[in-house]
Amino acid sequence: MTSLSASKTSVLATHGRRKSTAVRYAMETMIRLYLIAASFFTILTTIAIIVVLAKETYHFFGLEEVSVVEFFTGFEWNPLLGAEKHFGIWPLVCGTLLVTLVAMVVAIPFGLITAIYLSEYAPRPLRAVLKPVLEVLAGVPTVVYGFFALAVITPFLRTMYDGFEIYNVFSAGLAVGIMCLPIVCSISEDALQAVPGSLREGAYGLGATKFDVSVKIVTPAALSGIIAASLLAIARAVGETMIVALAAGNLARMVWNPAEQGQTMTAYMVQIFLGDASQLGPEYYSAYAVAAMLFVMTFILTYTGHRIRVKFREEYE
Repeated sequence: MTSLSASKTSVLATHGRRKSTAVRYAMETMIRLYLIAASFFTILTTIAIIVVLAKETYHFFGLEEVSVVEFFTGFEWNPLLGAEKHFGIWPLVCGTLLVTLVAMVVAIPFGLITAIYLSEYAPRPLRAVLKPVLEVLAGVPTVVYGFFALAVITPFLRTMYDGFEIYNVFSAGLAVGIMCLPIVCSISEDALQAVPGSLREGAYGLGATKFDVSVKIVTPAALSGIIAASLLAIARAVGETMIVALAAGNLARMVWNPAEQGQTMTAYMVQIFLGDASQLGPEYYSAYAVAAMLFVMTFILTYTGHRIRVKFREEYE
């Protein structure tokens, strides 16, 4: 009787283990299929975006009013109805790059300095408070930054210098830089924290100061992550829409003075899709050509950043 009960218990335990293994295998299979589906969805979405941009851009260049040579070499952009149309992309590219330059002059130095302070100097309780507060800036809607630039930054700049126009590139660039500041700071601080403590201890053992360790040891060791943070911020600034649409103006021209108004590529697309442009006219399809140009710029920037990260990557055991 005892042997029969033990045998029955063993059979039940074996059956339970098999059932548990089957359930675990089914769940792992479902998770694997979900991950594969998510990956394919991402790839298909990217392909769909490329196909739409390529199709509409090809249609744009097929119109009689459009010249491919003028698009890539022209310095005048005027697709408005009732006027002589010009489709030289460089005024929009110039406005985009100038806003990005102003933004990066703000975001990269201040973000890196803040990251070094949080990683190397700030006490842990203070760091635990400051970093989440700083990252809150990343959650602020961009339209709020746009109104902030228009209602606060621009009036302040105009009190300092009369040459600032109501809509100007510098104000929009400052707002974009403030928006990109948490990106640079957070990613750079994570990269600095990932540097092994043995490097710091070895430098201290050789008599290095805190500043020497932070600037000459830790920062170069985290250079790959810092470059990644900077390039991500640049890509974010290039693709920013609402801030520049509200604060930079809508005058497409070759602007070199950030105190003047200009227009970026994304702001032009907003203007077209929210305006009265006919969906059969060249001004409508020009938005797709501008979007394709922006896509190519962002892709080149991302690929360049990947190559730079691979070159400067440091691996520690």
